[in-house]
Amino acid sequence: MTQDTSSYIMVAAIAGAFGVRGEVKLKCFTETPKNAVSYGPLLSETGKTILTVTASRAIKGGLAVKTREVATREQAEAMKSTKLYVPRSALPQTDEDEFYISDLVNLSVRNMAGDEVGKIAAVQDFGSGELIEVRPPKGQTYFVPFTREEVPRVSVDEGFIVIDPMETVEAKAPSKKDKSDA
Repeated sequence: MTQDTSSYIMVAAIAGAFGVRGEVKLKCFTETPKNAVSYGPLLSETGKTILTVTASRAIKGGLAVKTREVATREQAEAMKSTKLYVPRSALPQTDEDEFYISDLVNLSVRNMAGDEVGKIAAVQDFGSGELIEVRPPKGQTYFVPFTREEVPRVSVDEGFIVIDPMETVEAKAPSKKDKSDA
């Protein structure tokens, strides 16, 4: 039975084959890589079973898994880049100040006065903490640190967040003077 695609959460992607005996290497998008295979069979975005994991082990960059569906290295390689999902209902409830990224994307972004200033385009983490990428009605996207100070209110149920950025840094081309100073 399939559900609508909004009820599935991507937890991993097939990175290719691992070894010569049909193991599949997974790149995991869960907080702990092992969690990606703990919610049941891994599905397509339409709910079709792609992988049923029978064994898994941690490796550099993710997990190596044995599955019912893949018996050879060639089969694993042919599935490279396949995105893997689980039903939203299989995931645990989040704590009060925790959110699934998929719940945040496309929420309305409001300023402290309550005016809508854009929508959440993505949540990124480039290594120094999570950033909310805001897509304004006009112009380029910009980032706001996802901290309690910068984002004092998140209301997934009501469909918005409130931002109070201390300083918005807009990208600009360096001037000739800037180049000569370097």
